[in-house]
Order: sequence, then structure tokens, then C-alpha cells
Amino acid sequence: MSASRHARVPVHPAVQAVTDRIVRRSRPGRIAYLDMIERARAAGRSRSALGCSNLAHTVAACGPAERTALVGEAAVSLGIVTSYNDMLSAHQPFETYPRHIKDVAAGIGAVALVAGGVPAMCDGITQGRAGMELSLFSRDVIAMATAIALSHDVFDGALLLGVCDKIVPGLVEGALAFGHLPAALVPAGPMASGLPNAEKAAVRRQHAAGEIGRTELLQAEVASYHSPGTCTFYGTANSNQLLMDVMGLHLPGSAFIAPTDPLRDALTAAATKRVAEIAASNAPYGIGHVVDERVVVNGAIALLATGGSTNHTMHLVAMAAAAGIDLRWDDLDDLSRVIPLLARMYPSGTADVNQFHVAGGTPYLVRTLLDAGLLHGDVLTLAGRGLERYTRTPVLGDDGELTYRDAPADSLDRTVLRPADDPFAPDGGLRLVRGSLGQAVVKVSSVAPEHLVVEAPVRVFADQTGVLEAFSRRELDRDVIVVVREQGPSANGMPELHQLTPSLSVLQRRGFQVALITDGRMSGASGAIPAAIHLTPEAVHGGPIALLQDGDVVRLDALHGTLDVLVDAAQWQARVVPPRVVEPVAGTGRELFGALRAVVGRADEGAHVFGARFVTRGASADSLTADLQESAR
Repeated sequence: MSASRHARVPVHPAVQAVTDRIVRRSRPGRIAYLDMIERARAAGRSRSALGCSNLAHTVAACGPAERTALVGEAAVSLGIVTSYNDMLSAHQPFETYPRHIKDVAAGIGAVALVAGGVPAMCDGITQGRAGMELSLFSRDVIAMATAIALSHDVFDGALLLGVCDKIVPGLVEGALAFGHLPAALVPAGPMASGLPNAEKAAVRRQHAAGEIGRTELLQAEVASYHSPGTCTFYGTANSNQLLMDVMGLHLPGSAFIAPTDPLRDALTAAATKRVAEIAASNAPYGIGHVVDERVVVNGAIALLATGGSTNHTMHLVAMAAAAGIDLRWDDLDDLSRVIPLLARMYPSGTADVNQFHVAGGTPYLVRTLLDAGLLHGDVLTLAGRGLERYTRTPVLGDDGELTYRDAPADSLDRTVLRPADDPFAPDGGLRLVRGSLGQAVVKVSSVAPEHLVVEAPVRVFADQTGVLEAFSRRELDRDVIVVVREQGPSANGMPELHQLTPSLSVLQRRGFQVALITDGRMSGASGAIPAAIHLTPEAVHGGPIALLQDGDVVRLDALHGTLDVLVDAAQWQARVVPPRVVEPVAGTGRELFGALRAVVGRADEGAHVFGARFVTRGASADSLTADLQESAR
């Protein structure tokens, strides 16, 4: 299929309208951002401006060939920013990448150096622990660490080694601060499939219901997470990888190649050569040129078409802001209404990402979305101009060299991946809900239609431990909307709460209407329970969620996008936010993050700590609260 064919497919009017809106809204910030990176690019190769002592420090640890190349100034210098550690399965494979990249670079007359490392923490390990309160902030720490790594001004391009939840968005944000440099995200791939997801979920429900013990649960979990590579369910880590493919920040089809596949090394080598090639040209072809408004929209569409992680309602917003682009929840909501749901992966189905990949994976996904006019095809990517390049699947030829073939004409497994004209659902897996309680997002792709509207009394908690204790005492065995507040970015760093999923699923299976409302997160592991998450304004900013009392009736309507408290208006207006008891935050390093909790932005603005560098929103949390209170009157 030629690029010209897709060039003739008009972009869907709704997709174009959202894109045009983002372009208009972003114009001042985008102009300022592009001006910044153009000044950096126009200054020429930064290594040439180093003083002799500066350059001597740069090459002091280099071998003779690297030293000669760097001192001579003609060679391309590539900076490697790595998230390697050998505790986390997804990042353990990166141990060998720097040496491989260095060898490939040397073979083409370039030099690659490890510029720095960034932290990589696992939400699966910190789930329900104090360390989870550092998780969201680690994204911004990673962005800053990436900037520190590249700040030595000796690099002409960057290779960013990362996979999981906060790591990829942080690497992208940090690299965008050096947007004049070409950059590639370099993944490691998923682990082999383990215990099937349906069986894993069933064991978790059995444990939550008290039917089996810790030994049986641990056996199931170890059978699920069992080798190097990314966890195979479609959570934030694998949503990251799919987005990097569709946004053109990987080489085509890179996302879901296993760490042990020889193709993995071939793709890493090709990414190294490609970044060096772009860097040698000194063309305006940095990562900041690639990530424009259309690419951001393409990323949002890929997320929606696959029922991806709700964390990207913050991460994608934050990455866009780093490039001077003002993406909002309204944009995601409007896109979700016209983007069909084309994939079913756990928790929205039973398949894992390996099955998705075998069915056709991202190359087929891009192909069918382009054919339907649901992606912007004429965009700049790491591989070149045009998203058509991403409809091809990487393979090793008979000579062992990397080559590409066209994606299959049809999905090889329609229970996992479908064409745009025969989707699982006519619209995407995300809803924005608004009302007297504020605004929140709901992942509907894994929720049965009969559970999309829940009206019930609330039970209010301040943490997920309280929910689990009440569940164990059978206090929640009724129609109930569980409210967990003081879980937002400013309160405690917005920890994920998906320890609640098994218990709430048990209640739903007992025949009760159940929902969750929180100013916290549930992540890509959100399940069959309707959950209005990332509620803004959060409780500690005086959001209406702080006024809720046990027994108040709330209506969550994910079909029509509403979230309202059904309390007498006069009674509601008479309530005041109760005084907040602030306990000293200490232990597990949390005391070091107090400054970040004090300045972090709202969830709908990306929940980042950098402030409005290029993107300025009109409403503060306080003004949004005032608007909600006025509308209630």
C-alpha cells in the first residue's frame, strides 16, 4: 500500500476539528517552544563551542578511537539515557544495550556515551505501600534527570532506554527540553506469556473473597510475572510502547518484540544508525519537531482505539505540554466519541500484548486507522515523513539483516484486534464525566453496558486500606459507590488504587451495583468496575468530593458523561469542607517530596511540577471549585 493512497483518505471531520482546536489553542506556546529549539539548533554543534578544559573532561575516560573522534569534532556524538536496573523485569534487559549501541555507533564512525541514568520504579511492587506516593512524581524526576544527562552539551542526538509507567513519559518530557536533538525511544519488549490473564484475575477474586490463601495467590502471581520483559497485560507500560510506535518515536513495529528475539538487537542497532544519520544532517528534525499537534492527536487516538491506560490522560497531556501543546480532557472525550475500539487486551479482554502482536499489532492497527481516515498520515516520524511507514512489520531477512514487510491485510485474530469497519465498539474506551462533584475520567472499555450508570449511596474513605477492611467485614455488601478521597497529586502524590479492583469486582459479582469515585488513580489495571478517577478539583483543594458524607446518593452516568451528588441543594450549600488533619509525611523518602506536593498541578493539566513553561491554562483549582459551587447554587 503506497503513502499516496493514504494521502487521499480525508481525515475524519471530528479528528480534524479537534486537531484544529488544539493548534489554535496552542499557538502561543508552540511558537515559543519552536523558537527555543530553533535557537539551539541554529547555534550549531554544541561540542564545537566547548573550551579545551571542558572537552578534556568529556574525553578523559574515552578510548583512543572515541577520543580522537570527539576531539576532531566531526563525529556524531550520541547520548544514551538509560533506566536500567536489574530488579525490574522490564528494565533488566537494558544492561547490555549500551555496549551494543556503542559498537554499532563505532561501526559508522559515531561515538555513543552513557550520558546518565534515570530511576525506574515499579507500581506493581509499591502497590499499597508508602513508596507508591513517590510514583507519579518519579515521572518529573526522570524528566529532570534526563535534562541533567543531556545538559553537558556534547551530544548531537539521544537514545532513550525506557519502557514502563512513568519512565517513558519522563524521558520524552526531558528530551523535549532538548527538542532540537533527534532522539529515539528504545524499548526492551514484553516477557513471554505466563498464566492466562483470566485465570490470574479469577485467583485474585478468590483471594479477595477469602476462598484461597496467600500461598495460592503468590503461586499465580509468580506464574504471571516470570521472566525479563514488560508485564504482558495492557497497562501503562504497554500503552507507552504502543503510543511510542504510533507517535513515530520508535522505529516502526518496535514495541512488542521480545527481549530474547534477535530482531530486538537489530531494531536497537537500526535506531542507533537512524539517530546518527539525522544528527549528521543538522536538519530541523529533532524530537521537538516530530512531536507536533497532529502527532499528539495520533497518540490519543491510538490510546482510545485500544482501550489503553487512564494514566495517559495525565502523561499524554504532560508530554504535549513539554512541546508547547495544550491538550485537554475535552479533546480526549471528543475523540473517544468517534474512535472505534479495535483491541481487546486485559483488563478489557483476556488476551495479552503478545497475542495482540501476533494478530497484527501496531502495524495493522496503524494501517486500519489510516484506511479509515482516523490518523494524521502526513507527519514527521523517526523513520521519515509519513505514518505509512508504520504499517510495515519488522523482520530479519535470510541474511540476518533487518527488513520490513507489509502488515497483514486483515487481523489474524479478530477476538483480539479488529479492523476499523468492524470494531468491538463504535467509540473509544474513555469518558469524561462532569457535574456537581467536578470532572473525572472513566475507562469504559472493560465495563459492561449494564454497569455504566450507577446511582447509589456513598461510603467515604480516606485510603484504600479502609475500603479493604470494610469489605472484609461485609459492610459493603449492598449497592454502593465507594469514595476514596485525599488521594490526589497535592494530597499524597496520587498513588494507584488498583488493590481495590478484586474486592469491588467480588461485590459486583454478588449482584450489587458498585462504582468507585476518587481523586486518585487506578491506572491501566482498571477493571470491570466503573471508576470515576483523577477527580478534579481534588479534596485538598476544596473540591466538592471533600463535602461528601456517608449515605449521600451520587449518580455516575458514564453513558451521558455526568457525575452528580443528589443531595438537597440547600443542604449541600450549607456544608463546609471539614478541617484536614495533616499528619507529618515521613518515611520511605516521602519527606523529600514535600516541595513537589506543594507545587504539583491538577490532574487534568498533567499533574506535573514544572509549571506553565509554554502552556498556560485559564482556570486554577480554586477558580474551578468556585465555578462548581456557583453552578450548584
